[in-house]
Amino acid sequence: MQKKIYVIINPVSGTKSKKEIPEKVATHFDQHKYEIHIFLTGYAGHATEIAVKAVKDKVDCVIAVGGDGTVNEVAKALVNTDVVFGIVPSGSGNGLARELHIPLNTTKAIEILSENNVKTIDYGVANGEIFFCTCGVGFDALISEKALEQSSRGKLMYAQSIISSLINFKPQKYKITTENGTFEDKAFLVTCANASQYGNDAFIAPHADICDGKMNLAIVRPLSVIEVPQAAIQIFTKNIDNNAKVTELLTSEATIEREEEGVMHLDGNASYTGKKIHVKIVHQGLKVLVPTNIPKKKIDPQAFISNITRWI
Repeated sequence: MQKKIYVIINPVSGTKSKKEIPEKVATHFDQHKYEIHIFLTGYAGHATEIAVKAVKDKVDCVIAVGGDGTVNEVAKALVNTDVVFGIVPSGSGNGLARELHIPLNTTKAIEILSENNVKTIDYGVANGEIFFCTCGVGFDALISEKALEQSSRGKLMYAQSIISSLINFKPQKYKITTENGTFEDKAFLVTCANASQYGNDAFIAPHADICDGKMNLAIVRPLSVIEVPQAAIQIFTKNIDNNAKVTELLTSEATIEREEEGVMHLDGNASYTGKKIHVKIVHQGLKVLVPTNIPKKKIDPQAFISNITRWI
């Protein structure tokens, strides 16, 4: 009996052409063993609708071709089901794909999927909304909100947004309650990290494990403009936990209370919510296709410089 695969393609994500995706998928998956269905998304939320249908149709695997938004839309419909999730990354951040060591090269990513190596990972829930890598409040949430307002998302616009926001940003006071006690202070940002990074190899919680049933809750106390470049470098060199302004809490559940309601981000996407945010990790809630062998990754100097210029 053939296994059924849904391939959900966001045609407008990232800068790569996706015209060859159906042919590449057909090449790498044995047509005698797999029945492949291709879908193109046409609007926000469409990928979720297709993924929900896949669960109802008892599809064996759903593959998302797109960026972090598409990945989140598809994956959240597959949690706590037997449907296996696959990623062909084609966005800008590619947070979950990078965390799971899935190649950014399209052909190599599809080759990984065809290996059929399944890993079960955790996911997070913040005020009822699902995330897979990070959610948080403060400066990074503000930048996510700004990104929604921009008609262009190029590096120059991104850098200008960060600089202007940094100058006018006022840290809030937060009360964070976990099973281990309470933290209360002003913060530049508060990030609940199910995975170690935001995306773009920006590691806000270098020691986070996406399979341990916990989140690494990173609290960055207020930074001066002079301190921001050092913090940015530490994020991209996996050393932010060595910064004296950073406190990290390991917990499976937390309540964050802030002075004002407003924006939070979930995997980089802005969402508006109240003063109190309840965050929890659901252990082993999503089956994902990952590489059988994980290659050792070296820092690419050009990519490192490019990423740093986006943050400072």
